[in-house]
Formats: sequence, structure tokens, C-alpha cells
Amino acid sequence: MDEPCSRDQLRACLSDIARTNRWTLAYRPLLTWLDELAPALATMNGPIRILDVGSGYGDGLRRVEQWAHKRRIDVELCGLDLNSDATAIAAESTPADSCIAWVTGDVLTYAPLDPPHLVISSLFAHHLSDAKIVEFLRWMDLRAGLGWFINDLSRAAVPYHFFRAASKLACLHPFVQYDGPASILKAFIPADWQQLCAAAGLRSGDYTLRAYKPARLCVERMRPIASRSNRP
Repeated sequence: MDEPCSRDQLRACLSDIARTNRWTLAYRPLLTWLDELAPALATMNGPIRILDVGSGYGDGLRRVEQWAHKRRIDVELCGLDLNSDATAIAAESTPADSCIAWVTGDVLTYAPLDPPHLVISSLFAHHLSDAKIVEFLRWMDLRAGLGWFINDLSRAAVPYHFFRAASKLACLHPFVQYDGPASILKAFIPADWQQLCAAAGLRSGDYTLRAYKPARLCVERMRPIASRSNRP
């Protein structure tokens, strides 16, 4: 999945990853976190700016949009991906009445005029080197006015072997059959995140590690929300 391929191949892979996300309840960690923030977010004036880094197919951010509409929370949503084909695929897979903006770019050099209140990512961090993860953590902590959420995989034997078998039975794209287990091998255990967060200058009380079944290990940081204010 990290290697060059045609847009058609990438579209098929991203579509199958979205199917896997639905089957494995992969949106639940992020939506749970947002639900916990919803009462405070609802008190703010103006839209809540949410940036999804490594947005890929865009299915996660579209779920966030549905979440916000259901709760009548005003949001400005932006999906950022380094791959211009992924950006195009996300845009073409999004309903015409959606207000999501899809942008191509490198997060570490991304500097919007209005910084995001919340930065989210899903299945992005394990594609980075440790040094880049530390840079990403620092970038988020500097620019996300209210907080950030990393939704990624837990490195463990059971999900590795389960996905190898299940992806074949489901006839997922061959790239996905390879990439899924490879991603689990590159994923994280709590000690990994503790070391990476410390390297980024975060103290243990600045963030929370939370595990979700099946095979998700998430890192979250939230700052106090000033009532009736949308300033970072």
C-alpha cells in the first residue's frame, strides 16, 4: 500500500480497507471520543475545525460528518493526504452535499490559516518511522487547539493471524491481504507509545492510551474547552 500503484488499484484497495473498517468497528474509538467531547463542543461559537491526517478513502471523516449532523454540532472538516490519487478518490466517493474539503499535502509542512481545533488520524501512524511519529506528535500538540486522537493498530499475534485468514476468505484485494498483516507487525504496544510520547516532550499525564477490541490501540489528548469560545 505504500508503494506506487495505479489510481484504479488504489481505489480498490481503499474500498476494501473501508469494508474492513466497517466489519471491525474501526470507527468506534474515534466516535466514542467525540461523544465524550460533544457536550463541551456544543457550547462553542462557530464551527469546530477537524483535520483528518492520512484521510485515505475518506470513510472515517464522512462518519465524523454524519456524527456532527446528528448532534447538530457545527463543524468544518478537512481530509489531508500525501497521495493526490487518494485525495481524488476520497472526493469522488463523497456525496455532493458534503462540506468536507479534501487536500493533498504533507502534514509536517501543512499550515492552514485557521489552525484545527481537533486533529485525528486512523491507520496512519504505523506507516511512519519512529522519528516521523515524534515529529507528528509535536506538530499536533503545537497546532491542535483542543486536542488530538490517534486511532491505530495493536501489535499482537491473534489479530495478525486472524486477518491473514479472514482477508483471504473475504477475497479482499491482494494488496490488502498483504498490507493488513504487515501493518499489524508495524503497529504498537503501550510501551511504544509511552516512549514516543516522551520523546515528543509529552508527560504521562498529558495523554491517554486506550485499547479497543478488536486490535486497536489509541492515543488521545484533550485540553480544557473554554465555554462559548472557538479559539484554540
